Amino acid sequence: MSFRLILATTSLLALAACGDRQPAAPNGATEATQAVAITADAIERATPMAVAPTPAPTPADSEAAAPVARPDPGLIRVQILLDRSAFSPGVIDGMAGDNTRQAAAAFRRAHGMAGDAVDADLLRKLGETDRTAVMTTYTLTAADLAGPFSPPPGDLASQAENGVNYTSARERIAERFHITEPLLQALNPDVDFRIAGVRIVVPAVSAPALPEITRIVVDKTERSLRAFDASGRLVAFYPATIGSTERPAPSGTLSVVGVAREPDYTYDPDKLSYDRGPRKITVPAGPNNPVGSTWIELSRASYGIHGTPDPSKVAKTASNGCIRLTNWDAEQLAAAVKPGVEVRFV
Repeated sequence: MSFRLILATTSLLALAACGDRQPAAPNGATEATQAVAITADAIERATPMAVAPTPAPTPADSEAAAPVARPDPGLIRVQILLDRSAFSPGVIDGMAGDNTRQAAAAFRRAHGMAGDAVDADLLRKLGETDRTAVMTTYTLTAADLAGPFSPPPGDLASQAENGVNYTSARERIAERFHITEPLLQALNPDVDFRIAGVRIVVPAVSAPALPEITRIVVDKTERSLRAFDASGRLVAFYPATIGSTERPAPSGTLSVVGVAREPDYTYDPDKLSYDRGPRKITVPAGPNNPVGSTWIELSRASYGIHGTPDPSKVAKTASNGCIRLTNWDAEQLAAAVKPGVEVRFV
């Protein structure tokens, strides 16, 4: 994989062992699980429901249809507030899971709170510094609908031929507001995302600038990335996909070399340690590029921190050794790092 890097003094090409390994893991929330309307007013007032342990299945249960999971308005509220605090839950989906729980735990520790509960106390602390509404409205524009759009990402050859733009206006809007497409549709059940001028309900997300980052810790067991400022203060937490059993992430301490925004992706079988075909292929830049919208080059050849074409799978699948974040998290982090920043793997 080759990337255009923006460095302090020069540009260079780098090789990355970061092909997109996407086994058939569930996206979490699907169209079926989120086919219920949720109002903005309900989200603004909601507190997360207590998550009860899942009982062991009985023989009768195994033959019955699985219960339909529905987004929790209180969790949507918490996820939006965590997202705005730079303690990212990943994609906003209103569903309980490790990404939200670990983001909550990191936020609680950073603010002198024990545990990892996603509860009213967490909401209270989040609200002490952020009292603005968690939901807002947005009007679809002609530019949102204009494209260009690409087919869903297939193999590298098809991506190189057909491009890696968003597949639809709905996907573009969902990523802009850090939300799954099914939840976006559930918030706007009667909206046709192909019509300009329509007002929709969306999370009031933001991307506040981080202070300068001087140290990054990548936790391979927790599947997370933590960023610290010069005083040693934890200022950002992100869920992350980190390598795989076959191709693990590095160990020890590396450093940031540079940043490439809107990188292309080159597979070269003569330089990579895994097989994705016999010929060299270059996939153009685009949000559904195998490394997403941003690439942070690390000091070990072929490794980096980067975005993803599928934010719902962050920390739920495997990679070819690199550290994969949502596109918006990778962009936020990239804006705060410089060459030489320490990246420690634990």
